Amino acid sequence: MNDAGGRKATVMVVDDTQENLVLLATILQPAGYKVMTLPNGAMAIEAARARLPDLILMDIMMPGMDGYEACGILKADPLTAAIPIIFISALSEPLDKLKAFQTGAVDYITKPFSVMEVRARVAVHLDLKFLRNELEEYNTRLEEKVRRQVEELSQGHLALITTMTKLASVRDSETGDHIERTQRLCRLLAQLMSRDPRFSDKIDKVFIENIYNASPLHDIGKVAINDAILHKNDELSPEEYAQMKRHTLIGEEYLGQALAKSPNNSYLKMGMEIAGNHHERWDGHGYPAGLVGEGIPLSARIMSLVDVYDALRSERVYKDAIPHARVVEMIRAERGLSFDPAIVDIFMLHHEEFEKCRDETF
Repeated sequence: MNDAGGRKATVMVVDDTQENLVLLATILQPAGYKVMTLPNGAMAIEAARARLPDLILMDIMMPGMDGYEACGILKADPLTAAIPIIFISALSEPLDKLKAFQTGAVDYITKPFSVMEVRARVAVHLDLKFLRNELEEYNTRLEEKVRRQVEELSQGHLALITTMTKLASVRDSETGDHIERTQRLCRLLAQLMSRDPRFSDKIDKVFIENIYNASPLHDIGKVAINDAILHKNDELSPEEYAQMKRHTLIGEEYLGQALAKSPNNSYLKMGMEIAGNHHERWDGHGYPAGLVGEGIPLSARIMSLVDVYDALRSERVYKDAIPHARVVEMIRAERGLSFDPAIVDIFMLHHEEFEKCRDETF
């Protein structure tokens, strides 16, 4: 018998009686099987791990290690656990057979046996094994195909959302470059924080990937703000500033509606956190809710520092760009006021990396 790849199936026969080994080899070889013969359980275990036969025919009553013990060891080893084992023994009591199945055997042949019975049972269990292997391979291929499709769909959604946020930024005084820079800076800051004991249990690879994908959504709510306010070069009036501050709530609401349709989407959930809370302050004097300290989502605390850093470094129609060294001092001064003190500490240690990351071009 051949497997799906045309390879001859290999059957291992384990028995301490030489005559039985010869007899079973004589029965199986004409049926098209490769046959390995071993005289005891310990040797069978070593050979099975090295050669991985397709099926094992094993006696029970053997000196040293009996078949039950050998079967248990093979089934406990992930390398050999999937090999079907058929016991072939003179023991015929129901309890003997029950113990055989409890140790992991798939079948039990009682001695004396017939040639046709041995061949039939071996053939059936090899068929089952090969079909199971084909099913596992098919499922693996299917899972990979689904994974690729989901990844392509996810990347398509991410690209669409990023494009939408860039289009939204056209209405604002900021640019699409701000979105790309803050993406890189959020990822860098999260990576640096993940190495710090204060944050290592909160920030993992998934968090870092999500904040990179979600950070472009921070100002998505500005799509609903009046052009006259967005494009105003002078200081906003209290009424206009109140309208501008609504972009946090609008963005949170928009993303909340999207999240309701895809409740397991972790980057949309983080995007909602960031959009709604990136103008909150550590000291509680931010907006829209006046959250304090660790009551502000961690993703929004990261975005807050990054957003301010890039905005201060950037030239606008109403202001000049501020040099990196001056911005560093301004952020230091806001430690414990606008920003999480621990995040500022990490920024201060690595601000030169921040400058390089912010200014590199692609």
